[in-house]
Amino acid sequence: MGDAIYKALEEGYTDPIRDVLWGHIYLTPALAALTKSAPFMRLCRIFQLGPVYCVYPGATHTRASHSIGVYHLGRRLLINLTGRGAGGWLTPVGARSFLCACLLHDLGHFPYTHSLKELPLESHESLTGKGILAEPLKNLIGAAGADPVFTAAIVDTSLPAQGDTELLFYRKLLSGVLDPDKLDYLNRDARYCGVPYGAQDVDFILSRLYPDQKRGVNIDSRGIPSVESILFSKYLMYRTVYWHHSVRSATSMIKKALIRGLETGCLAPEELYNLDDQSLFALMESRVGKSPLFSLAEKVRSGALFGLVAEFPYDEGDHRPLLDIKNRSAYENALARSLSEELGRSIPGEGIIIDVPEPFSLETGLYVQGEECYFGESSSAFKAETVQSFIKSLYVIRIYADKDLESMLKSFPGLKDILHIKKRWLQL
Repeated sequence: MGDAIYKALEEGYTDPIRDVLWGHIYLTPALAALTKSAPFMRLCRIFQLGPVYCVYPGATHTRASHSIGVYHLGRRLLINLTGRGAGGWLTPVGARSFLCACLLHDLGHFPYTHSLKELPLESHESLTGKGILAEPLKNLIGAAGADPVFTAAIVDTSLPAQGDTELLFYRKLLSGVLDPDKLDYLNRDARYCGVPYGAQDVDFILSRLYPDQKRGVNIDSRGIPSVESILFSKYLMYRTVYWHHSVRSATSMIKKALIRGLETGCLAPEELYNLDDQSLFALMESRVGKSPLFSLAEKVRSGALFGLVAEFPYDEGDHRPLLDIKNRSAYENALARSLSEELGRSIPGEGIIIDVPEPFSLETGLYVQGEECYFGESSSAFKAETVQSFIKSLYVIRIYADKDLESMLKSFPGLKDILHIKKRWLQL
C-alpha cells in the first residue's frame, strides 16, 4: 500500500462509534463531523425497515446506523483491495471521497423504507447527490480531505463520469454483488429482526475479493459459497421479512394514499423530500380534510392494517398493466365494481388495494478468477434458471381489503373466480 493511500485509509481514525453489529467503528474527526450534521441526523429518524417492526418488533434500527456500517465495511474493503494492487490507480482524495460516499449513500433516502420508491419522484440517489453538493455537507466533505463533486458522482450514477476510471471503480464497489451496502443490511436486518437468514461471514468474503479496475472486484473459486449465501440470504429476507404480507399491507396503504394525493394535487412532489418517518405521517394527517385516503396513515400507525384476502402468482401476460402504479387506483376501482356486482352491495375502491412487487433482482455479475467466467457460468449451483425461479416465486399479486370488508370477501366463494377473470377488471 502506497504511503499516501495508507495515510488516507489508516491514519487519524481516532473517533470511535460503538455499533451493535461491528463493535468499534473508527472515523477521523472530520468524518465524525459528517455524522453530526443536520442532513445525516435526519437518517437517525428513519427506520431502516419502515413497517417491518409491525411483524418483527426489534426492527427499529435506523438508516443512520446502517450508513455508518456501510462506511465501516467500505473502509475495510478498500484497505483490502489497496493492499492487493488497487493502490496503483487510486488517489488519497478519491479514497476519502469513497468513504464519504459510503457514509452518505442514503442521505436522500425517503422515509418509511420503500413506500415512496414507486412514486413519480426524483430518485433518492439524485437527492443524495444534491445534498452532498449543498451546505453544510459540501464544506464538511472538503474538510475530510475528499472532493464533494467526486463523492456525489459515486452515489448518483446519472452524473457524468467522463471516463474517470477511478470514479467508475468506486461505483462498482458501492453497488455490486458483494458491496458494503448489501453486506451491512443483510447482517444488520437479520440481527434486529431476530432471524438467522441474513448473517454473512464478512471476514472470509473480504479475504476472497481481488481488485479489478474495470469490474470493481473479482472473487476466487473459494469464495463461490459466499456468493451463494448472499443470494439465498437475500431471497429468504425478501420472502420472510421485506415482503412479508403484513409489511406489504402497511407499505401499500401508505403508497395508495400518497399516489392519490399526488394525482389530485393535494400533495406536491417536493413536499415528500427530506422528510423523516414522523414528519411523513404528520404531513399525511394534515391533509385528511383534502382526501379521506390520508386517514390510512393513522390506520397504519395504530396497527389497523388492511387484511390479505387473496394472492396469486404474477403473470407477465395478464398482470403487466398493474406494474404502472399511476394506473393502480383505476384497477382497484374496476375490481371493486366487479365485486359490487357479484355481492350485491357497494364495495368502495378506497377499501381495496392491489399490491404488486417492485422490480427485484439477485445479482450474479461477479467474475470468478481461476474459473475465468462470470458467476452464472461458474461451478456454482446457482445457474441462471435457478436464480430466475427464486425471483419468480417472490412475485405474488396480493389483494388487501379494509377490515370492514376483509371477512366478507374471504368468505365469498366467488372471489377466486372474479380474481381469475382478469380481463374483466384489468380492462378500463
